[in-house]
Amino acid sequence: MPRTAAPRHAVLIFSGGLDSAVTAYKLLDEGVSVSLLSFAYGQRHVKELAHAANLADQIGVSHDIVDLTSLGRLLGGSALTDPAIDVPHGHYRAETMRSTVVPNRNAIMLEIAAGAAVAAGADAVAFGAHSGDHAIYPDCRPEFFNLIEASMKAGNEGHIAPDFQLLAPFLQLTKTDIVREGSRLGVPFELTWSCYKGGEVHCRACGTCVERREAFDEAGVADPTVYAVPKGTVR
Repeated sequence: MPRTAAPRHAVLIFSGGLDSAVTAYKLLDEGVSVSLLSFAYGQRHVKELAHAANLADQIGVSHDIVDLTSLGRLLGGSALTDPAIDVPHGHYRAETMRSTVVPNRNAIMLEIAAGAAVAAGADAVAFGAHSGDHAIYPDCRPEFFNLIEASMKAGNEGHIAPDFQLLAPFLQLTKTDIVREGSRLGVPFELTWSCYKGGEVHCRACGTCVERREAFDEAGVADPTVYAVPKGTVR
């Protein structure tokens, strides 16, 4: 996806997680006006939306939450939307993490964001996917983004900004790279939420918690996240 000038206004898909928070700060640092768009799709970690709202207040930009909970009931078979399926533990790239795929989730969100961008006169949609997502999630791969950008432009021909872009600034980078960039930008990591279990604190054991802990460690950045204490640990 070759790029020319930086966009003026981007609608950013914003979960309240580390990746989307750093994406927001990066865009703002580059002088881009940002509107945040979150989605309630029946996720068990729905508390991420409260973190998204809090971060939006901290950043001082507009934030909307799209209610897709009725649609979410149709997107079964995922540990993120079906309480009968356990959230897998272990490394993010493990085969067991396939159970966290929500069918067509990112395509749905991105197309809604495109509609919001057209309505608002924005010239970009942004998303915080990174290279570590590629193995598990087909809707986080470069070929998918090329196709969905083409769909956005074709589906809104004559109405969409002529220089419209789909931005995924970390698509070829790692979670560790994102943590380093977030540290440079002063992102309040402690306000972000990653854990798929949605408990009182990050569980430490699910794939996103493992990935989060590893990224901070590899980046050499202090991790402010509060994690659950492993069983058998003496405080």
